[in-house]
Order: sequence, then structure tokens, then C-alpha cells
Amino acid sequence: MTRDEVIDIFRQAGAYLEGHFILTSGLRSPVFLQKARVFMHADLTERLCRALAEKVRAAVPGKIDYLVGPAVGGLIPAYETSRHLKVPAVWVERENGEFRLRRFEIEPGARVVVIEDIVTTGLSIRETVACLKGLGAEVVAAGCIIDRSAGKAEVGVPLIALAEYEVPAYPADALPPELAALPPVKPGSRGL
Repeated sequence: MTRDEVIDIFRQAGAYLEGHFILTSGLRSPVFLQKARVFMHADLTERLCRALAEKVRAAVPGKIDYLVGPAVGGLIPAYETSRHLKVPAVWVERENGEFRLRRFEIEPGARVVVIEDIVTTGLSIRETVACLKGLGAEVVAAGCIIDRSAGKAEVGVPLIALAEYEVPAYPADALPPELAALPPVKPGSRGL
């Protein structure tokens, strides 16, 4: 699947938004990719995650024991991607502000791939990797539907992106005038 095909799916679902957005990272952007609007449609989500599973399968040699999604954004893509890879999907969720594998156990040495929806700075993946390594897992890679950083985000393991799509992002104190003129909206899920 090409980058343009991925972005077209977001446009089809009404998930390509333009305005002034406060990203989960705290950065500001004129474009927000509202993946929840894509995830409303099982057929569109299945197409994206099937293609992501193919990329993961091609990039990760050997057995994968689990896919792990950071809650909230990684739950659906981890689950749907796991269906195509035929491995269990579990998730980490925040407890006192830190990711924990609260509902599941994984054995030390398990080979794990983290699956995220959209990467901007890679913080959620880095936090997930730290949690899993703390449990003794071998995190062999991470995958995402869209890498907004176009390969610049450091996640601590190899990142497999279905599509790289660089969108400008700015610190709040360095906005271009056209963005500063618009009221900001914060649609992300980091606080959940």
C-alpha cells in the first residue's frame, strides 16, 4: 500500500482534518489525522492493518509471540494487525501516569512487536518498550500506520511504518502567523 493510498483512506473516512491542533506530544500542527474516524470502519481498518501486517512479516525475521498496543490509540491497530499475523494482541495502559501491562502476563524472552496508530515523536512507543523490557520481553520492532515524523522519531527499536507522511509540527511558542490566528483544538487521547 502506498503513502497516497493510506492518506486516501483517511480522507475517505473524514479523518484528515485541517485547522490548529494540539498534538499528544504538545506540538501544534495544521493537520490532524483523526484515526478514530478510520477505526469506525472495519473495512478500512482491515485494509490498513493487513498491509501493516505484511510489512511487519517482511521486516521481522523469526517468530513473533505478541503484538502490544499502547492504550488508547494502539488498541485497535494492534488487535487487527494481530489477526493477520495470527499472534495474540495485548495492551499496556496508564497506571499513575506510566504504562503497565495490567491485564496480561508475558513470559520473559517473549518476542514482541509494539503496534501504534500514528507516530509523531515516538514517546508512547518508547514508554511501551521500556515497560516491556522491564518485564523481560525482547522488543524486536515497532509498527505504525502513519509515521508523521517521516523517519525522524526515535522509538528505541526499528520502526516499521505503513506510510511516512511528514506534517509540520511547531512548539506553541513558535507558531507561524496563519496557525496562531486559528483557535487550537486538542483531539488526542494522551490523558486517558
